[in-house]
Amino acid sequence: MKKLSLSALFFFAVSAMTICYAQINAPKPSPLSTVTQKVGLADVSVTYSRPSAKGRKVFGDLVAFDKIWRTGANDPTKVSFSDTVSVEGTKLAPGEYALYTIPGTSEWTVLFGKNTKVQAGDFKESDAAAKFKVKSEKACALVESFTIEFTDLTPTTANIKISWETTSVKFKIENDVDAKVMADIKMKTDNVFTYFQAAGYYYETNRDMKQALEWINKAVEKNPAFYILHLKAKIQVKLNDCKGAVETATKSLDAAKAAKNDDYVKLNEKLISECKGKK
Repeated sequence: MKKLSLSALFFFAVSAMTICYAQINAPKPSPLSTVTQKVGLADVSVTYSRPSAKGRKVFGDLVAFDKIWRTGANDPTKVSFSDTVSVEGTKLAPGEYALYTIPGTSEWTVLFGKNTKVQAGDFKESDAAAKFKVKSEKACALVESFTIEFTDLTPTTANIKISWETTSVKFKIENDVDAKVMADIKMKTDNVFTYFQAAGYYYETNRDMKQALEWINKAVEKNPAFYILHLKAKIQVKLNDCKGAVETATKSLDAAKAAKNDDYVKLNEKLISECKGKK
């Protein structure tokens, strides 16, 4: 039997060690996380790794100032959009982008990269799909684990907020849905639900309240449900018709009590009280 060479023995030893280590399934120090949010009509998703401070000074030490950062641990953070959005005024097409940042003492540069596989050290200006600056803020409390979240939601916008240790920054994502919603209203306003939706959209975006009232009246004719009546009352308030709003809200209140819906009972009671207080 032939004796194995020293190099062959070394190869087998390393292979055996690799197999043993491959069998270990331990928690990662910077676990992967994904957060998603509907912004307007767009699905926005952020996938990133979450390192912890562990008593260390983060910005200006662990993460250097004025140097591009992958914005998390391990691979660059990834942000995906299902529809066209504006990021701090720059339009981005649907797709997935790498998120890089350059932290500063009072201001950060935020970059969206076209190629999600490019590491921060290899990033070039030509790779940027968007680039802008945002002010940094002092966090209200110590943020132990690096965190990315959605805040300040509106029907068409949200902020992406980045926080770690005692620092936070945020930037705005906007999905312009107006043209799509208006086209839908013109095409589909023919039943109680679409009349209700159209009136609600006009109310939320502060459009023609007389048109909103016309649509909500048609919805009420078909289905005088407490939530439909409540929207009508809110539209009447915007039209400065407090007397009519109180009458409508009272009907909504009675219907909500019959349906045992405490939320709408409170909403109607508040609206009635506020309207009566204006007299």
